[in-house]
Amino acid sequence: MSDAPSQATAAPQSAPPTPATSEFDRDTVVSTREPGVHETRLAPGWAIGKALNGGYLLAVLGRALRQALPHPDPFSITAHYLTATVAGPATIRTDVARSGRTVSTASAGLFQTDEHGAEVERIRVLATYGDLDALTDDIRTSARPPAIPPREQCFRSTDHPDGAAAVPAMGHRLDLRLDPQTCGWALGAPSMRGEMRAWLALADGRDPDPLSLLMAVDALPPTGFELGLTGWLPTVELTVHVRARPAPGPLRVAVTTRNLAGGFLEEDVEVWDSADRLVAQSRQLARA
Repeated sequence: MSDAPSQATAAPQSAPPTPATSEFDRDTVVSTREPGVHETRLAPGWAIGKALNGGYLLAVLGRALRQALPHPDPFSITAHYLTATVAGPATIRTDVARSGRTVSTASAGLFQTDEHGAEVERIRVLATYGDLDALTDDIRTSARPPAIPPREQCFRSTDHPDGAAAVPAMGHRLDLRLDPQTCGWALGAPSMRGEMRAWLALADGRDPDPLSLLMAVDALPPTGFELGLTGWLPTVELTVHVRARPAPGPLRVAVTTRNLAGGFLEEDVEVWDSADRLVAQSRQLARA
């Protein structure tokens, strides 16, 4: 989770970059060393302070699982964050539980070597994959897109009282426009409603896809800020459901927290695409 506003300093390009030039794709590259063993180098540009963002890490693991499974798209993925992950080399080990015609399921663990030379597991994941293009068009829903002012009326990093220097590294990877109604915390006047809403795109103009949705659900400042909390709110567990392949264009993200108790809080997230479709949902447990 973010612990400071995550806005970009550059506007999206007019045409999306190819994967070869997309920062997100470069920074989530995974190579398969042998069946079930994958190597990656985690990029420092997705850090919140010293630790890397949980959504970015989930996207890296999601890419490794895509390589391990016969299906291309994450349908449901649950991550338990065991220790803080830092930039640098990492090994991902995947274990396929079942490969079916419609869906396949596997687990994965992300490992790094600590300062003493010992291998430490950072994250453990269980996921089910399928093919979003094979789903039916039948939609029966009571969900509605969040009401957010036009992007030009929302706050960017340059609007932060402490300036762009206060934006964490990940903020420069994103074009994040926060709803002014959920930014009271930045002015020392949190609403106490536990809500956060924003427009979200990648700063280099890359259009969203199922893997980037895994990052998007964890890209906004935590709702705990609007409950009067400060500092880092580390993720304990994060579950994401990807419901549809997103249309090109900015996403709308709405986050709510209803219950802070015992030093823990939940965050429920909806991600809507430019075609007004609910393309991802998540629930996260975080420690206050």
